Amino acid sequence: MLPKITIADHFLGIEDPRIDRAKRHNLIDIMTIAVCAVICGADGWVAIETYGCTKYEWLKFPIRNSQLIP
Repeated sequence: MLPKITIADHFLGIEDPRIDRAKRHNLIDIMTIAVCAVICGADGWVAIETYGCTKYEWLKFPIRNSQLIP
């Protein structure tokens, strides 16, 4: 049986290229929403944002900084 791996585990080694003062959301949260949205058919950033807003209640539990969907 293969070990379970999360999206966060998979992208653990990626460095956040943003400057600190511009970091409103955790990079892994943005990436998780983007991956889930694309799997569900999102084809651009507007569709990813729409997905995030539509699925807010479902997404806010695992997201550490749940002020707003990134």
